[in-house]
Amino acid sequence: MSQNQTNIRPGWSLEERDPKFIESIMPFLEWLYRYYFRVQTDGWHHVPQGQALFVGSHNGGLASPDTGMMMYDWFRLFGTERLIYGLMHHSAWKVYSNTAQLAAKAGAIIARPKTAIAAFEKGASVLVYPGGAQDVFRPHSQRDKIYFAERRGFIKLALRAEVPIVPLISKGAHDTLFVLADFYETMKQLHEWGMPWLFDIDPEVFPIYLGLPWGLAIGPLPNIPLPTPIYTRVCPPIVFDRYGIEAASDRAYVEDCYHLVLTQMQQQLDRLFAETA
Repeated sequence: MSQNQTNIRPGWSLEERDPKFIESIMPFLEWLYRYYFRVQTDGWHHVPQGQALFVGSHNGGLASPDTGMMMYDWFRLFGTERLIYGLMHHSAWKVYSNTAQLAAKAGAIIARPKTAIAAFEKGASVLVYPGGAQDVFRPHSQRDKIYFAERRGFIKLALRAEVPIVPLISKGAHDTLFVLADFYETMKQLHEWGMPWLFDIDPEVFPIYLGLPWGLAIGPLPNIPLPTPIYTRVCPPIVFDRYGIEAASDRAYVEDCYHLVLTQMQQQLDRLFAETA
């Protein structure tokens, strides 16, 4: 490792990815896949030959088991040679640094445009969940909704990198814990009145949920997912009419692309729920 690499902050370097680590955890992921979550998946023939931005909507709290099962399928089908990096929220590197370091060995990088572009320039594909914390902790009553928290950065990223968007959808992870409600706005008001955030980090969500190991949990605490079946699907690629920096700077065009992706993913999720009812 070069001297410059040693000064790179964790999550910023693509070189943290470790194929041997990935291979070492595959047996455990396989056990979860086959026996704990009993995953059923389809659509992997939609993965294009070249690079793509894989865009997902997920649930299940910080454990996010549908994400892990998607990654298991990727490594099972394509091995570790075909590069993919997953964007992970910057707060994870501050609050759960040890876990984040392990995720980095599997290909997680900090969710910043700079690192995503670097991954594309390396020839890799990129996985992103635009809804972030708001998506992964969305209430159980919204489990059948695609939710991006109004974020459009992923559209600009796809346009700038000139790659198609491949939607990833899932059903079932919402039953690995039951989010009852989100009281973030109330907690935000208390913060403005002087109550500090834990770890001095704005959590962006403040859910109340039922799940393991806490029973009733208040706040975005780590969880152990319940053993419920998970269905995952890779959807057909979405190709836009225009690409490039100029397209990524066109706000109206970005908005149109955003709603196209949102609409198509919602239609696919509706279909998945209907087929697995």
